[in-house]
Amino acid sequence: MAHMQYGTIGPRSVGFYAVLGILGSITLAGLGAALYMEHHGHWITGMSNQVMWGLPHVFAVFLIVAASGALNVASIASVFGRQMYKPLARLSGLLAITLLAGGLAILVLDLGRPDRLIEAMTYYNFKSIFAWNIYLYMGFFGIVIVYLWMMMERRMNDYSKPVGMLAFVWRLTLTTGTGSIFGFLVAREAYNSAIIAPMFIIMSFEFGLAIFLMVLMAGMRWTGRELGDVVFGRLRNLLGVFVAAVLYFVTVYHLTNLYITQRHGVEGFILLHGGVYTQMFWLGQVLVGGVIPLVILFSGLGKSRALVTLAAILVVLGGLAQIYVIIIGGQAYPMPLYPGKEIVSSSFFDGVVTVYKPTLPEVVLGIGGIGLALFMAAFAMRVLPFLPQSLSDAAADPHYKADAAKPQAATA
Repeated sequence: MAHMQYGTIGPRSVGFYAVLGILGSITLAGLGAALYMEHHGHWITGMSNQVMWGLPHVFAVFLIVAASGALNVASIASVFGRQMYKPLARLSGLLAITLLAGGLAILVLDLGRPDRLIEAMTYYNFKSIFAWNIYLYMGFFGIVIVYLWMMMERRMNDYSKPVGMLAFVWRLTLTTGTGSIFGFLVAREAYNSAIIAPMFIIMSFEFGLAIFLMVLMAGMRWTGRELGDVVFGRLRNLLGVFVAAVLYFVTVYHLTNLYITQRHGVEGFILLHGGVYTQMFWLGQVLVGGVIPLVILFSGLGKSRALVTLAAILVVLGGLAQIYVIIIGGQAYPMPLYPGKEIVSSSFFDGVVTVYKPTLPEVVLGIGGIGLALFMAAFAMRVLPFLPQSLSDAAADPHYKADAAKPQAATA
């Protein structure tokens, strides 16, 4: 494989400024929604003292988890030595930073008073996984920035592998910490499971790769760069493997809960009679985010790049549905204040399923975080060389020339 050349998105790239304007408008709309919520108070949202984490948290957790997974492509190149993925490593690191920034921006703006973040950064309760996550998120930013420097500065390339190893371990720890927010929460029956942390890791691989694939295909096509069948096929198949793995972990998670008698109630709520949560689980998470993408990716339909893009979009939508069911569905199910006891009279909604209806400001704030992440990525690709000049089979496949030479030798 020849030395790979990188370049920026040219100022006259088709639709670049239009895309940048759209993403900027979405970001500003999200900021406006945050200011509206801050001015009027959180009573205008659908959140309450029963459902304290609403739709903005769904978008935020999705982006944070996807940020870790977006770095997976760079890890395959540096940690596991797969040369074909090396030209993709810069874009992988960039998306990891911007997706995390978008997710954290939603969380900070949803505080109502962003200055409260100072409290979280100066006073730590190390028995809380939230305190540990402050270090994990900030450390991730620093390590990935250094990782990008090692890759983009030629004289520092020799250090990219050890820094890549550190980034690999750190991102697994970060996703474990994010999943442990729910896995360590014993008060909610839908949470409190050791399998949630590894399930979040494989979810990060799926969500991050789906977003990476869409950004890569759009960036290469809109700038007139070639994306060969070999790289495209590898990423498509890898996405299919991650989709199947997530379905496996989800199956094991629910089978485990069904084995535990005291969790039959919450499992019946999610799987059978939970209304919108049951619909989002079977139709959104399983069908849209799992079964349909698998059919596309592992059949003849996967040869169509338009359909593979559709599969990646469905994975993202299914991922949002999955996070929605985990976060909001887990809170909507009534929390047992006195396990094993029957409450005769109470005024605290015991045994009552909480009704949560997200409002427009919550939706706009969540989408604004996605707009911010993509706006930052597009702007960075305009000013710094993150995109390869070509990912044709001849440029990206290290075995391309050897394979092409075989028929010639046989003919001779």
